[in-house]
This record gives sequence, C-alpha cells and structure tokens, in this order.
Amino acid sequence: MKQFPILFLLAASLLTAPLARAQKYPDGIIDKSVAVVGGELIAISDLEAEVQMMRAQGVQSDRNARCELLESIMQAKLFLMQARLDSLKVNNDMVQAELSQRLDQMRTALGGDEAAEKYFGKPLYKLRQEWRQQLEDNSLIQQEQQEVSGKIPELTPYDVKQYLDTVDVASLPVVPIKYQMSQICLYPDREAAALAVKERLLSLRERIMNGEKFATLARLYSEDPGSARKGGELGMASKSIFWPAFADAAMALKPGIISQIVETPDGFHIIEVLDKKGDMFNARHILIKPKYTQADQDKAFKTLDSLRTAIDGGKISFQLAARFYSQDPATRTNGGQMADPMTGSSYFEIDQMKPEDYAAVKDLQPGQMSAPIASRDNEGRDGNLVYKIVRLDRIVPAHTATFENDYTELLAGVRQRKQADAIDAFLDKKIKETYIVIDPLFKDCQFKRKGWTEKFRQED
Repeated sequence: MKQFPILFLLAASLLTAPLARAQKYPDGIIDKSVAVVGGELIAISDLEAEVQMMRAQGVQSDRNARCELLESIMQAKLFLMQARLDSLKVNNDMVQAELSQRLDQMRTALGGDEAAEKYFGKPLYKLRQEWRQQLEDNSLIQQEQQEVSGKIPELTPYDVKQYLDTVDVASLPVVPIKYQMSQICLYPDREAAALAVKERLLSLRERIMNGEKFATLARLYSEDPGSARKGGELGMASKSIFWPAFADAAMALKPGIISQIVETPDGFHIIEVLDKKGDMFNARHILIKPKYTQADQDKAFKTLDSLRTAIDGGKISFQLAARFYSQDPATRTNGGQMADPMTGSSYFEIDQMKPEDYAAVKDLQPGQMSAPIASRDNEGRDGNLVYKIVRLDRIVPAHTATFENDYTELLAGVRQRKQADAIDAFLDKKIKETYIVIDPLFKDCQFKRKGWTEKFRQED
C-alpha cells in the first residue's frame, strides 16, 4: 500500500462521510468534503459560498456552474500548493485594496452591513476574515501562475514566423479597421452655464427649506434618471463608490440637513442625508448638468470654420492651429493628435470611438477635415460637451494579420498561446502527481481536464 502522510489519510477519511459538525443548508444539502487536493479539503460550503457571491452580483448559477466552480477551486489549490513550496509572499497592499473593494460592493449591493450579515448568515468581521484569507490565497495563486507562464523562453521573430508557417491561414486573427485622427477642440462658456445651474439649484434648495419635499422636487428636476424616479434616493452605499467631493459632503452632513451646492464631474448637486452608518450613507440628491445654448454652438462653429478655411488655404498648419487654439490639453501639445486614454495608442477601432467622431470621419479620405461637430470629452461618466473639427490622418483597412504589418499583435498572440500551453502542462502534471480524491457526487460533471476523471473516490 502506498504510504501517504497522516494529513492526507485524515483528509480521505473525512471525504467518505459528512463532517462531524455537519451543517444543513436551507435546500437540504448537508455540508461535507467533496474533494481533497493534496492536504487541502474542499467542502460543499466552499462551493455554496462562491455561488452566494455570484448571486449577490446578479450572476445566475446552476449545476454546471458548480461543476465549473469545483474544477476552478481544485486548479487553484494546485497553484496554491506550489506557491507555498516556492515560498512566495502575499502582496498585502493588493489584498487590502481588493478586500475593501469587495466589502464596499457587497454592502452597497445588499443595502448595508446588517443586510450583508443576514444574506451571508455570519457577522461582518467573520466575512472579512474569510475573504482576507481567500484574497491572500488568490495573491499567491496569481503569482504562481505568473511564475509558470513567465518561464517560457523569450520570443523572437523566428517564433512568430514559425507560428505563421504552421497555423491555418483561416485561423489567423483579423485586424479590424483602424483610424488615426487629430482634432481642434473648443469648449462652450462653462462659467456662464455653471452659474445658471447654481442659480437653479439655489432656488430649489430655498423651496425645500421653505417646506417643499426634497423627493418631489428630485422627481421633477433631477437629471440622474436612476435615482430621480425614487425621489432622488441612492440607497445605503459605501462612500467609496461616489465621487470624493460628493462623498465628503454627504459624510459631513447631519440627517435632514440640505447641503450647499456640490460640484462633481457629473454636474452639480444638492444633497440630503437620510441615514449614516460608519462609512456608509443613504442620501437623496438632485443633479443638474450645465446647459449650453445655440448661441454657444454658433460661436464655436464660426471659429472652427474660420480655422478650417485657414488650414485648407495653407495659411496655417493643422498642428500649429491645434497648439494655438485647441482647448483640449490632452491633444493640443501633440498638434491635435488623438490617443486612446486607456491604451495610449493613436489608432482607434470603431467601437473605441465616440459615435459623433466616427460619424464625422467615416466618409472622409486621409488628410480631409470634418465640418464642426458637437461631441463629448473623456471627463466624468458621460463626458463634457465639446465642439471640434476632426482631421482623418490615416485609415488602416481591416485585414488578416501579417508578419510585416502586425508583428506586435502576432507576437502577443504567440506569447499568450505559449503561456496557456505552459499553464496546461503544469496543471496536467500536477493532477497526475498529486493526491486527489473527488466525491462521486460530481461524477457527471464534464470537467475540462481529463485527468480529474481518474480521481473519483470509488463508491462502496
């Protein structure tokens, strides 16, 4: 008989029967160990905790989801075991940030600390301890995955060419059409528009102070559609999910007191706090966004038309006009050239472009400029109104990736494939080498890795 460490024998014995302190779930499931991976037990309660988390986030779950979760947890255990053997260290800063984010999301989604405790059936401090342990394990698992995938040799152009020589042409990635653009932007008179909004909010605030209901005025005038129909009420939520200026103002208010005007990237607000618990609050607000007149647009379009005529006539270059006249700080220093704020790339796929910008350039030829348009910038959730002319600098047509034109994309694809192969090889090897037992309760699961099928405990 093969000799296993005492811990493994203990784990195997626990697998054959419900735990001594079995916990019965509302749907009649008795908690028990359903798998052993090395010295790590996986219980039904572990699966159900993940299912609860999925449901709290609005994700539907079924038996297939539990099969996928079990396989995912078992794979994670293999990485975790290796991470400990490799003496990897937990990234505590990342764990703390992720823990705070998870707690804030759950408390906000469920309506506060008490609601979260009721939903999960345990006190918040216990949830915090359990989730911290999970996140610490996740930190080690992610580091080990990076260790495994990082061991692939440095790739060279030869590797990319070899990939192109062996892969079916039909399976090569298709690079979508891309646009390179430059812009000259003018903003409307923000100060005048902001002053008009503030006057309107001050009038509403005065009406509330004189006895009118905040909720009624929020339904009538607030421009936040999500809360306006609820009388401006936001629900109990963590302060971390709001703009800092909004959260700071709300946390400083006593219930029933109406705030002064608060400005955020979404617009201007007045706030009434209904309840506060720790770093969470429930508040009503009225949001009004600055409005701009036809005169604002006419003035900006006239200036942009004049610049367009001067550029077409050769009196000034587009780049120089952008540096002198554009009011967009992100592009004017580059002669107006636009870049994706997320990637830094100067090339945009259609779904990365604002609809107004795409409509302006879709019928242009490279070198041509659009007529003046109204569009949005990248500030806030919806962006601020901006007037602009857009020059189409270059079009890269949609095409099958080639070594000459798309080496960077192909190199990334080859690297990703080799990293995936390294992960697969690691898992297949570990599944074969590691003491693993899976309860027959999951024998009908269609696991992605065939090695699991040899690990089911034999039924008596």
